[in-house]
Amino acid sequence: MEAPRVTVIGGGLAGSEAAYQLLRAGFAVDLVEARPAVQSPAHASLLCAEMVCTNSLRSDAEDTAPGLLKDEMRRVGSLLLASADATRVPAGTALAVDRWAFAWTVTASLLAHPRLHLRRHAVERLPEGPTVLASGPLTAPALAAHLGEQLGGGLHFYDAIAPIVEADSIDWSRVFRGERRDADSRDYVNCPLDRPAYDRLVAGLRSAERVPPHPFEEERFFEGCLPVEVMAARGDDVLAFGPLRPVGLTDPRTGERPYAVVQLRAEDEAQTCYNLVGFQTRLTHPEQRRVFRQIPGLEQAEFSRLGSIHRNSYLDAPRVLGPRAELTARPLVRAAGQLAGVEGYLESGALGLVVGLLLAADLRGATLAPPPGTTALGALLRHVTRRRGRLERYEPSNVIFGLLPEAESRIRDKRRRRVAIRERALQDLDRWLVELHDALPELGRAESPAHARV
Repeated sequence: MEAPRVTVIGGGLAGSEAAYQLLRAGFAVDLVEARPAVQSPAHASLLCAEMVCTNSLRSDAEDTAPGLLKDEMRRVGSLLLASADATRVPAGTALAVDRWAFAWTVTASLLAHPRLHLRRHAVERLPEGPTVLASGPLTAPALAAHLGEQLGGGLHFYDAIAPIVEADSIDWSRVFRGERRDADSRDYVNCPLDRPAYDRLVAGLRSAERVPPHPFEEERFFEGCLPVEVMAARGDDVLAFGPLRPVGLTDPRTGERPYAVVQLRAEDEAQTCYNLVGFQTRLTHPEQRRVFRQIPGLEQAEFSRLGSIHRNSYLDAPRVLGPRAELTARPLVRAAGQLAGVEGYLESGALGLVVGLLLAADLRGATLAPPPGTTALGALLRHVTRRRGRLERYEPSNVIFGLLPEAESRIRDKRRRRVAIRERALQDLDRWLVELHDALPELGRAESPAHARV
């Protein structure tokens, strides 16, 4: 008998993960990617799971919410986490990857499945059969218009891409290595600023010319990923207490803590390029060169990529989705990734994983509840689907401990409290995994991802 067929719209991180989980469960998958028929302004290749904004999947530390989410995804059998672990580059406690090797590994793993059919064309309308909608924040206009008609409108906000500098253009005599959590780490490069240098940078950011939005576009920003010039405009010391905070860092040349620090993170394993951490921007390209070359150590910086702005579309998920991320108007269609209102590559992949597995169980007629809300996976799904009060506004979110319920007994020490939440989450996840494999016994016969570096 031919395996049931599912359409996955979008070959980004969410769509790739959802497709892989459906393949594991024995389904045939039509993975539909619009590129190259419709090339987005942010992508540079035809690979699945291309990371365009950053090469980081954020912290891998056990006492962080992203660290917990990664551990849960590894236990469930995430393709993205297996591929990221196989292609990671030094980044301290963060999980950063060689973005091209990562995308190659994910793509090769998917194409290795005989039930995977990769189709390249633009989808303009939702298909009739079971579908995972993971078209991402750059959903093509025709499909976005169709969704608006089906769902009665939608929301949008804007995200910005940080610039990348070439390593050999950095003045290494003016910078030092170290991480806020580990002064001995050599994974981050720090550009120290004294108060006058910091003030000049803030003034430059405030006065620089920006790329204006189109007349029909509403300017809205996600608080967790504000353009650096927007943060500078909010107050003199907003950056010094935000992405430029010098806490835990001492300049070895002076023996003192700088007033502020611009951090650079390696973009590839060979460390030939560095990303300006927290410097997502919508400044014009000439202004980026002028302003960012005011940063100590970057006076002669050569940029292999400058920042840019792009539209991020997402659904008013609590209004249009049911508890399993199904469109209430079309229950066989499930929403995943940033289109559903999670923020970040890690979170997009996590939602793709959950949605793929829940859809597989539903199509098999098996009983499988969503992951418990005490887990990071379950908390993300709950954030997307939880109904809000009349005055409570729905906004995208990264994974944070605030999405998970507190431990049974309130613990004063923050780290111990997080450890308790983590232990409970993993215990509850292990119990859910038993239910998962009962509902989808095919998962136990899954092929291993293709970890080889391509």
